[in-house]
Amino acid sequence: MDLSLIEQQVRTVVTEVQQLAGLRPGQILVIGCSTSEVLGKKIGRAGSKDVAEALYRGIRHVQQLHGFALAFQCCEHLNRALVVERSTMETYGLEEVSVVPVPSAGGSMAACAYQALESPVVVEHVKAHAGIDIGDTLIGMHLKHVAVPIRPSIRQIGQAHVTAAGTRPKLIGGSRAVYERTAPDASCR
Repeated sequence: MDLSLIEQQVRTVVTEVQQLAGLRPGQILVIGCSTSEVLGKKIGRAGSKDVAEALYRGIRHVQQLHGFALAFQCCEHLNRALVVERSTMETYGLEEVSVVPVPSAGGSMAACAYQALESPVVVEHVKAHAGIDIGDTLIGMHLKHVAVPIRPSIRQIGQAHVTAAGTRPKLIGGSRAVYERTAPDASCR
């Protein structure tokens, strides 16, 4: 497996998702990833620390350029909890849970993130502004409503299928509602 290619592929995907979703500094990007799937194996069967580190380097590179927050989803053995920076937990009022992700319970990607982040914590839920799913890990439960599909130019990292989504505010109201912002009415000033 060419780890430099994996790192470059994930950089491309994260860059495109950041641009297409309009991720701003402080907003959350959730990452779900099966390193087993990247290697062409069945999810949860062949996790790889080396693959996780290559992915992390690529993701972190783009994150540092744009300032968005990261949330790394654990596997189902930890109920898909998420690894985030303590500052992200505090900013969004998230609740910390007591667990340390390891490759066999949390997954290689979440374990790698837990080791690499400055002040990692694990939380049960987030409502992320965008997400990338590498290997069909099912991140939808951690996205804000309403999810909008994003089609990155790279649809596979290693052997893993890639899907992505941004989010938008809910459209509320009825037939008289207006959804596009226009110039303010001068009479209201």
